[in-house]
Formats: sequence, structure tokens, C-alpha cells
Amino acid sequence: MPTALRPKPEADILRKRARGAYLGLAIGDALGATVEFLTPREIRHNFARQGGVHKEITGGGWLHLKPGQITDDTAMSLALGEAILTSGGKVDALACAHAFDNWMRSKPIDIGNTVRRNLIRFRQTGIPKALPSEHDAGNGAIMRLLPVALLTSGRDEAEISAAFKAQAHVTHNNPLSDAGGLCLIHMLHAALEGGSWDALKTEASALESRHTEYTWSQARHQENPSGYVAHTLSAVFQSFFSTNSFESCLIDIVNRGGDADTAGAIAGALAGAWYDEAHIPSRWKTALDKSVVRRCEEQAERLLDHSALAPR
Repeated sequence: MPTALRPKPEADILRKRARGAYLGLAIGDALGATVEFLTPREIRHNFARQGGVHKEITGGGWLHLKPGQITDDTAMSLALGEAILTSGGKVDALACAHAFDNWMRSKPIDIGNTVRRNLIRFRQTGIPKALPSEHDAGNGAIMRLLPVALLTSGRDEAEISAAFKAQAHVTHNNPLSDAGGLCLIHMLHAALEGGSWDALKTEASALESRHTEYTWSQARHQENPSGYVAHTLSAVFQSFFSTNSFESCLIDIVNRGGDADTAGAIAGALAGAWYDEAHIPSRWKTALDKSVVRRCEEQAERLLDHSALAPR
């Protein structure tokens, strides 16, 4: 049955989940950035005075962040969201490419190699689509997909796929990345629209069945996940399905180390959509950069207004 035929969730509940997802993205990013590229053992050593667990937004890390500062995960999401809104609620590949390029020209504190390389190619050619590459199965296209998920809530599969690929292929034109991104969007939709826990798990298990690279349910605890999209999502799924709160999910995922800011951002978006904004610890929201909080909340509302679930 097409997604658009599902009963619409109550507007206030939907908005709480959407704001929770966007704030969760930024919180997971800021929390995880402190321990990015550390191993779990190094995290336990560095945070021995806190019981060996990293659980506060303190900044620092290899990027020497200020407390509450975000990285490319949230920044690219906000750039994408603004491009969609400026385009009248459409995901236009050229508008996305210009938004990402403008962001790169702002000299961000962090940028992925695949993103940089393909945005430079866009500057040279004006073509907002990277060449297909088996080597571009990084997590850069899925870390920023939340605006697309909010926009396409209630849409049919063709619209969802086209919207995701329009932004994803600007930098990551890879079928494994596409598969992971579309699965994550479906899981976000299920969470936003009041789907069951089993519905989300079915989506993740189906991805694992179709693409063995995404082994997560029977795999060993995925520690130190790399930027490879399958490693990232496997760790996110393990954290999400093995915990029972927004806080425990994010603490679990960032303490796995590795690409902790991106894994934290993705897990935060998914957990935020599932548990909603009311279940985000106030200390984390308070610690987050205030301008980021405002932009996340505003974009969540405005993107939903363009979705099929918005009150008409």
C-alpha cells in the first residue's frame, strides 16, 4: 500500500517527532565529534573519571570544537534543507549542488574526501551528479538525508527514491549507498508516522537480506565503525534496536568510536523521530549551539509543511 494511503498521525505528534529527529541529528553529531576516530578502549581510558563512558556535550576532539558545536553532518543537512525550501519544497539536484558548494566555500571545519572531490568536479563541469563509482560507498549521502525524509513523508516510493538520489548523487553515486539511504528514509517515515518497532526492524532486516554488506542482526558488536556506509548503518541499527531510550541509544553509538559524529547524527535522527523531542535530555539540548537549535526546529516545521502529511 502506498505510504500516502496510511492514516495521518496527529499534527502535534508528527511535529514533535520531526523536531526530535532534527535535534537528535545535531545532538548526536556534537556528542560524537568529541570521540571521533578514537577506539572504544581509548574512550574508556580518556573518560575514566566519568566511569569510562562519554556522555556529555563538551566539544574538543581532533577538531578542537567548542562545546555544542556541530560538524559537517548537521551543516550539510541544514544546507540541504534550505535548498529544498528555497526551491519551493522540491529536491532539485542543481540547487542541492550549489548549496553544498556554497557550504564548502565557507571553509567548514570538516569535510569528507568524497564530498570534496565531487563538489570540485561540479565546479569544473556544472553537472550536479557524480560519476558512478564503486569506491564512493561512504556515509556522506545518508548523514544529511533527514530533510528529504521529512519532505517525502506520505509520498510514494518513486517520489521518495527520486528525491533521495537527487541530493545523494551530487557527491555519492553508488548503489550500496542508495540502498542504505532509502532504507533509512523508510525507517524514519515509519517512526514519524507512528509505525511499530517491528516495522522499523523489518526495514533494517530487509536491507540486510538484500545486501549482505549490511550485516547487523547476527554480527558481532560493531565497534569503531568506519565511514563505509555499511559499517555506519550496521552500528546504528545495533545501537537503536538494543537500547530503550534516546539517551541510551546515543551513548551506546558514540562510545563505539570510529566515525562517531556521523554514526551519532544518524542514530540521533532515528531515535529522535522514534522517541520524539520530549525524550531528549534537556542538558544535551541546552548544551547545543542555540542558533543550531533554532535552525533545526524551524526547518523541521517548514519541511513538514511541504510534506503529504501536512494538514490541508
